[in-house]
Amino acid sequence: MRKRIGFLSFGHWQPIPGSQVRTARDVLVQSVELAVAAEELGLDGAYFRVHHFARQLSSPFPLLAATAARTSRIEVGTGVIDMRYENPLYMAEEAAATDLLSDGRLQLGISRGSPETALRGSEAFGHVPAAGSTDADLAREHTALFREAISGRALVEADPRTTGGASGRLAVQPQSPGLGDRVWWGSGTRATAVWTAEQGMNLMSSTLLVEDTGVPFDELQAEQIERYRAAWADAGWEREPRVSVSRSVLPIVSDLDRAYFGGDPGQDQVGVLEGVRARFGKSYVGEPDQLAEDLAKDAAVREADTLLLTVPNMLGVEYNASLLATIAEHVAPAIGWAPQR
Repeated sequence: MRKRIGFLSFGHWQPIPGSQVRTARDVLVQSVELAVAAEELGLDGAYFRVHHFARQLSSPFPLLAATAARTSRIEVGTGVIDMRYENPLYMAEEAAATDLLSDGRLQLGISRGSPETALRGSEAFGHVPAAGSTDADLAREHTALFREAISGRALVEADPRTTGGASGRLAVQPQSPGLGDRVWWGSGTRATAVWTAEQGMNLMSSTLLVEDTGVPFDELQAEQIERYRAAWADAGWEREPRVSVSRSVLPIVSDLDRAYFGGDPGQDQVGVLEGVRARFGKSYVGEPDQLAEDLAKDAAVREADTLLLTVPNMLGVEYNASLLATIAEHVAPAIGWAPQR
């Protein structure tokens, strides 16, 4: 299993003291520039989080297409798109077009989404759960239709008045072969990881699980991955799935690093999120040699084929490129990663 490493940006922008990302244009331009820098370092992916009604990245496909145009090898992806907000057929067209422009490098992380600033924000976009159903049901319904659309399934009746009398059903266009194998579901529990495997989607797991069994976060996440892979095998899918985890890894190599993040390693945190007991993974903060040792012991990092490094994007491209370079040279080899050129 070849280890891949990418960065994951939440795309914050704020006109506040110390921010290098003060406007929406800043975050878009700098996101592309960081992807270019990451590719030059030999990293494997540039991923972006999607939020609505907030000063963060919100419309991913123009950004992903622009990133693809400036790069040639690196994967471009999301982590994740909240499917409650999406028109599945329009999203299928955008995703296929972006994948074609990237020459098949799109890795599309999708999910039910996370807590947000807007009250019933997806309803403002015109998407209301049916009576008796939940937001999670809505996200899964949108996902099922989206995946049907990118698979090439004919979904609507042709109009003989505009087709020379021909009848039949039409698929959305364009189509990008292979895109369906590069859809990931952001899973927050062991049960949804099993569901993800049964659907034939790759697994994307972050630094938050909305359950807690009392064991350390990395062990709980490793169990999630184990159950996912077992369910994948039981489902009989022919291809090998992809599995990603995300971590905050902050090397301390300068006084500036120390001023930003200090030198104390983080700890798992347990809290309540939307009424559910949740476990949050720790941040890895410290000297590179110690980080390499600690990350190599992380059970979930060992099990996953892809590690997404969350970056403090508001500190700017130069700082984050330097952070990624330190990780690539001094930390990542400890988990079996090698740069791609």
